[in-house]
Amino acid sequence: MAVFTNFATLSYNGKTRTSNTVTGEIMESVAVEKTAVSESYTAGDTLSYAISLTNSGPTDVTGLILTDDLGAYELDGTELYPLNYVDGTARLIVNGVLQPAPAVTPGPPLVISGVGIPAGGSAVLVYEADVTDYAPLAPASEITNTVTVTGGSVSVPLSASATVGTLDSAELRIAKALNPAVVPSNGELTYSFEITNIGNTEAGAADNVVLSDDFAPILSNIAVSFNGAVWSRGVQYSYNETTGAFSTLPGQIMVPAALYTQNPDGTWAVEPGTAGLSVSGTILPQTEKTKP
Repeated sequence: MAVFTNFATLSYNGKTRTSNTVTGEIMESVAVEKTAVSESYTAGDTLSYAISLTNSGPTDVTGLILTDDLGAYELDGTELYPLNYVDGTARLIVNGVLQPAPAVTPGPPLVISGVGIPAGGSAVLVYEADVTDYAPLAPASEITNTVTVTGGSVSVPLSASATVGTLDSAELRIAKALNPAVVPSNGELTYSFEITNIGNTEAGAADNVVLSDDFAPILSNIAVSFNGAVWSRGVQYSYNETTGAFSTLPGQIMVPAALYTQNPDGTWAVEPGTAGLSVSGTILPQTEKTKP
C-alpha cells in the first residue's frame, strides 16, 4: 500500500495561505507471497518455489512483471547468485487452471512477465532453481531470495521473500583398498578403508556409524587400527574367524565435518573430513575355510 499527502495553497492580494495537510492511503488490490517448497539444501540441489498472487480488486490485473533476485549478494563489489533458474520449469496456474507458459528471461536475475490475475482471483507461479557454486554450505547458512512485482496496476513495487537453510548433517562416503593386490597362500593381507564426510556436520558417536565386511579370503590373527590407533576386539569391533564377518561396534567410528571456505571468486571449496580404518591378517589356507 502507498501513503500520500496533499495540501492546498490559497493566494490573494499578494498574500499566501496554505491549508492543513491531509494524508491518504492507496490500498493495493494485488498481494504477493513467496514459499520455498524445499525445506533445506546441500551442494548441487534443486530447489522449488511458489509465488502466490491475489487480486482483491473489482477489475482484472494484467501485465504484471515478477523479478526474482535468485538470492543475489555482493562480494568485493561483484554480484553473486547462489541460485540459477532451471529452464522450462515455470508453470502458471490461474484460478486453479494451468495456463500457457509465461514469458521467462532466465537472467540472473530471473524475470517473468505478462502475468495476469482475474478480478477477485488468484494465480500461482511455480518454478525450480539449481543451487550454484556461490551458495554458502557451512552450518546454519541460508539462501534468501526475493521476488518483486511491478507493472499492471501496481502503483508501488510489491515484494516477498523465502529463506532456505542448509541441511546440517553428515554425508559419508567409503572407499576400500587392499595391499598387496597379489598375495601368496598363507600370506599377509591388509584392507584399508577411507571414510570421507562431505557434510557440514561431524559424524559422531551418537550417529552409530558401523562398517561391516565379509572377508574372503578369511583372515586370521587380524590387527585393526583406526586413524592410526590400535583397536581391541570386543571393544571397538567384532570378528568371526570362521565366517570372515567383520564389523565395527556402534559409536566407535567418528568422522569430522567437511571444511568449507569461500574462494576469492566467490565459489565455495570443500575439504572433506576423513577417517581411516585398517585391517591386517593372515590368509587362512583353503582347507581351513568354512563353506558358506
